[in-house]
Amino acid sequence: MGLTFLGKGGSEANGCPSLYTTDHGYLVQGWETDKPGTVEIPHLLTGFAEPGTFIGATMTDTGRGTFTLSGRPVTEPETLAQLELADDETAIEVEKRVRTFYGATGRR
Repeated sequence: MGLTFLGKGGSEANGCPSLYTTDHGYLVQGWETDKPGTVEIPHLLTGFAEPGTFIGATMTDTGRGTFTLSGRPVTEPETLAQLELADDETAIEVEKRVRTFYGATGRR
């Protein structure tokens, strides 16, 4: 899988939670949770999405400056070898969706 780094942040670890674009969507590197295929990421990571797109997964706000989101667990050794995963991190792949709505168009 081809990866293009978009941004990182949220911890002092080398890889930190990170966002990449792939041939098929976004690869999200985040903190492991107790649910397989679900990661936790800092809010700021969503700001690295490519212009005109967004991370196509339901995000749940934890109330502590992070979201949890689920996707396809990344297990391919050649892809994992391109990442700097901390011991408490894993990676998932999610859809990249095109933004079609930019807020209300009328005034009230």
